[in-house]
Amino acid sequence: MANQDDKSISSLLLQSIPVAIEAGNAIMKVRLSGSFRMLTKEDNSPLTEADEASHRLICMALESYGVPILSEEGKLKSYEQRKTWKEFWLVDPLDGTREFIKGNGDFTVNIALIYNTLPILGVVYAPALDIMYFAAENIGSYRLKLAGTHDLGIFDLEEIISRSEKLPCRKNRGRKNTLVVSRSHLNDDTKNYIQKIKRESGNINILYRGSAIKFCLVAENSADIYPRFGPTSEWDTAAGHAVAINAGCTVTQYPSGSNLLYNKPDLINPWFIVSR
Repeated sequence: MANQDDKSISSLLLQSIPVAIEAGNAIMKVRLSGSFRMLTKEDNSPLTEADEASHRLICMALESYGVPILSEEGKLKSYEQRKTWKEFWLVDPLDGTREFIKGNGDFTVNIALIYNTLPILGVVYAPALDIMYFAAENIGSYRLKLAGTHDLGIFDLEEIISRSEKLPCRKNRGRKNTLVVSRSHLNDDTKNYIQKIKRESGNINILYRGSAIKFCLVAENSADIYPRFGPTSEWDTAAGHAVAINAGCTVTQYPSGSNLLYNKPDLINPWFIVSR
């Protein structure tokens, strides 16, 4: 994949983990307030003050590294500006805003580092579930339960890893072939794919989840396949992509099978499949 200095990646991962937790805390503060402002963006997707609070906190924390930041809630840069970027932070301050609004726990803070069109670092934090997934090239992929209860600011990366489970952390133990699909974006193309897998594999399990958690379920081996046959943006997928590939999974365009790439002229992703 990329060829970054391992020490630098370790340092950036160490810094990204508490930032994601702080952003998650800001989101939960808005959620627990019982009422929050909500707008509709130009693409008809929802925006809440929790998205904005998380965005501000993450950008303030990351901008000191001198690496460009591309956030869903920030000012979007044109490809003419972006095409010279060798590396950049790719952030979704609140992935799964619809799930956040509905009141379930399937929303995450996503922070990724892109290097030469591929994600080499990713942090996915689900604050309502208090579970963090983090990964980096040459370091591996991990799951940390009750992440918000740890004072991660005082530990080094090895200390955080020692408190975490290396992915994949589950065994199949004879379970049925399991697909995880979007709770809020289950379209006819995905339903047809599910029927195809049923014909090929017989009886299957289907999990319905939101946000980048779907990547993480494949990474930890709770699911085998995550098909996404609808529009997503690069910030939706980059952090989960890093968690998945560093846990031995593949993330490929469908049906071509080529790698899912980042910093494209168009930030909308093609269809893709995450597979173990």
